[in-house]
Amino acid sequence: MLHHINTIRTAGINPVVCINTFHTDTKDEVALVKKAAEKAGARCAVSSHWANGGDGALELADAVMDACNEKNEFKFLYPMEMKLRDRVAKIAQVVYGADGVVWSPEAEAKAKVFEADPKYNEYATMMVKTHLSLTHEPQRKGVPKGWSLPIRDVLVYSGAKFLCPCAGTISLMPGTASDPAFRRVDVDVMTGKVRGLF
Repeated sequence: MLHHINTIRTAGINPVVCINTFHTDTKDEVALVKKAAEKAGARCAVSSHWANGGDGALELADAVMDACNEKNEFKFLYPMEMKLRDRVAKIAQVVYGADGVVWSPEAEAKAKVFEADPKYNEYATMMVKTHLSLTHEPQRKGVPKGWSLPIRDVLVYSGAKFLCPCAGTISLMPGTASDPAFRRVDVDVMTGKVRGLF
């Protein structure tokens, strides 16, 4: 959490930390997390939206509104003119805490092609890696030191204008089935309760 707070602050804004509470959390656990977040300079809100819906997220909504009204000095992590490999190095070092990036020969060859073609200058960089770790390895927790981010491929999504460097082993989301589960989710307009989620 502290690493993420510091990453957000590099963008010139103060983050809002939401403590998503569950019935199994103790008051001491919540207080410990809240104290650490606030000590790091973040706004902190306790939310019980999982159990109480919108009513449980009112403190979070207030914290987000306060943050939106606060003057900030927002800046992007890198300029759009920065080349793809330089962008990935910046993301790896600043956001993930890596020492650097190691490109597979195939990925580096693709990156060079994208960098040489002005058509891709306006494409955003969308990293593809596990969400379970700052690294490319899901089992590595905390804020590891002394590692490099391996880029094994670069995918291109021209419709969205994304260049997507892939780090580590990752499964891409499959297409939606012919009868997706969202068709069974609905809101009862009389009670406001959502049904079909579980």
